[in-house]
Amino acid sequence: MSDQKKEIFDGVAQRLKIEGFNVVNRDETRPWGGFFVIDEDQAQQFANVYFDGLNVDELKISGKLSPKILIVAPKTRLSWQYHHRRAEIWRVVNGTVGVSISETDEQGDVQQLAPAQTIKLKQGERHRLIGLDDWGIVSEIWQHTDPENPSDESDIVRVQDDFGR
Repeated sequence: MSDQKKEIFDGVAQRLKIEGFNVVNRDETRPWGGFFVIDEDQAQQFANVYFDGLNVDELKISGKLSPKILIVAPKTRLSWQYHHRRAEIWRVVNGTVGVSISETDEQGDVQQLAPAQTIKLKQGERHRLIGLDDWGIVSEIWQHTDPENPSDESDIVRVQDDFGR
C-alpha cells in the first residue's frame, strides 16, 4: 500500500475516533481505495456530523441504515453497479469526485461533486463513483429496502468493472 493511501486511511480513522464513532470494519484492500463501516447504532450521530443533521428517521425505508466512509483513489473508478436491496445517499467530505448515474445499463455523463454536495441513489439505479485528480472522501448511508434481508457487500450487481470483478 502506498504511503499516501496509508496516510489518508490513518487520518480518516483518527478523525472518526475523535468524533466518537465505533468503526466496525476497515477495508483498505479495494483496488479503488476502500472504506470504513460505522456502527449502525450511531446512524443519527453520523448524519449529524456528515449530513448536516439530516433526520435518519426520514431516511429509513425498512428501518435499518448503515453508515460508511468511502475513500476513492485519484484516477480510479468503482464498478458501474446497482443494488437490489438498498438505496444510498452520498455526501462529499473531502476532495472532488465524479459520479455517473443512469436508470439503464448505459452509463450517464459524469458530474462533479465538491465537498458538502449530496446525491441520492434509488434502489436499482445504476451508479459509479469516480476518483478525479485527488483522493476523495465520501460519507454514505445505506438505506436498506428489505427488512427481512438487509443489504451487504454481496448485494452488488456489476454492469462493468475496471478490475475484472
